Amino acid sequence: MSVLVSYQTLRARPADAQRQAIRLGEYQSHTAGLGKGCLQANVVITPAAYALDFMRFCQRNPKPCPLIGVSDTGNPDMFTLGADIDIRTDIPAYNIYRYGELADTVPDIRAIWNDDLVAFALGCSFTFEHALLEAGIDVWHISNNSTVPMYRTSIFTVPAGPFRGGSVVSMRMIPSERVDEAVAISSRFPLAHGSPVHIGDPAAIDIADLSRPDWGDPVPMPVTHTPVFWACGVTPQAIIRNAKLPICITHKPGTMLLTEVPDDADVPLFQKS
Repeated sequence: MSVLVSYQTLRARPADAQRQAIRLGEYQSHTAGLGKGCLQANVVITPAAYALDFMRFCQRNPKPCPLIGVSDTGNPDMFTLGADIDIRTDIPAYNIYRYGELADTVPDIRAIWNDDLVAFALGCSFTFEHALLEAGIDVWHISNNSTVPMYRTSIFTVPAGPFRGGSVVSMRMIPSERVDEAVAISSRFPLAHGSPVHIGDPAAIDIADLSRPDWGDPVPMPVTHTPVFWACGVTPQAIIRNAKLPICITHKPGTMLLTEVPDDADVPLFQKS
């Protein structure tokens, strides 16, 4: 049996050691605050017959789906994103969808991986949170060891093949006097969703109740802060219901793939030192 590692212990390790702990089943929780200095990635895995349509979907919707890596068909080694990354084991938790419905959540997918699958890695807003923290802007879910709140919205995507529907956003409460600074900081990370897609009134994007996120955990909402919404790589999980693929595998929201690509890279390709 694997010995579980605490979040604080894991946070002190480098990204490759963090990923190794995840592979061994020693850590199965959220990855916010981990992998400092490197890109984190949302993951979508589809049968090869749907891979080109999903790639088109990402190209047409770069804010919610900034594509940073694609596996070779049937090859679980995401070698363009780091040394020894196995997409079957290196995420804390996976969601398995069958015909658009969530069928299971598992700690690894070795039992169902096959030679017909293609894995996609999409940049994640967890990446720019390190820059917010370094600027002295508190990120509540990191400080309190929880998962960022995420919401379905009426911000529609550009369809491709069977992939269509509304976008998902992640939300952070930012001190009102520092919102412009948070916008400027996040805009430096286009591979991690970049600048916000909405600021302020959640009802304007059809979010009825901030205290009830569709994924993640609710956060305090002091009157001195403003809700700021970023595009989110959980968007494919919201559109999978419409696509009704016979199988589609994603990360469990909040549990990402830790890469070894620098977070300020112009091109998301791992370079061996």
